[in-house]
Amino acid sequence: MSDQPLASLITAADAGDTEARQELFVSLYRELHSIARRELRRSGPPVTLGATTLLHEAYLNLSEREGALFPDRPRFLAYASRAMRGLIIDYTRSRQALKRGGAFEITSLPTELPEQAADCDGLQRLSDAIEQLATLEPRLAQVVDLKYFSGLSFTDIAAMWGISERTVQRDWEKARLLLHRALSGSDHSSPL
Repeated sequence: MSDQPLASLITAADAGDTEARQELFVSLYRELHSIARRELRRSGPPVTLGATTLLHEAYLNLSEREGALFPDRPRFLAYASRAMRGLIIDYTRSRQALKRGGAFEITSLPTELPEQAADCDGLQRLSDAIEQLATLEPRLAQVVDLKYFSGLSFTDIAAMWGISERTVQRDWEKARLLLHRALSGSDHSSPL
């Protein structure tokens, strides 16, 4: 099975072949690991969550997901990075939960909890803003996922969709503007 091209692995994994799903994960492990490291850097890494742990949790999430369609490599990577982002948010929330003492601060020792809390809130606000953007402009939200979270270039995204690179760049700029407006505005309930 290791001789199959990546597209065949993706197709077989979509059809429910667990062996193909495992082979796909193994073949993309390095790239997924670098995405996990990048996601942790962006979120202000929690002390006890490492890139490998995050990647393996994302794999468990992906392997349990039935009917997830990944027609090509960029979409698979985009889905994996979204899964990792969600796991980071969940992990940070659980560390800050009141029942686990997340709001308790020891004043005699330096702590990074307030900074991590701000990062978690910021990441959650960004995730919410992207979801809101997806309801209004789905392609712009996909560009953000592919460019920012999956690390694809404008050229890769353009080739994947069969559009010009300049169109992808314009979509990226428009998405950034709308997300900036949504994140900096005081009224978070209004549309982008």
